[in-house]
Amino acid sequence: MTLGQRIKELRTDARLTQAQLAKLIEVSQKAVDYWERSVNEPKASYVIKLVRVFNISFDEFFEDVD
Repeated sequence: MTLGQRIKELRTDARLTQAQLAKLIEVSQKAVDYWERSVNEPKASYVIKLVRVFNISFDEFFEDVD
């Protein structure tokens, strides 16, 4: 699984739209879209915010990511 697929999986499991997630971590919806489509990867500072939003550990965040 790619990092983008993992972000999308976590987002959909949390029942959030891309726009809702973007607002929570203070990025544009387009940034979330690019991450999920593996166009770009989030900076470490956004990974920290993602982990907090999803209330998981870094190990869980990167679980199953190739």
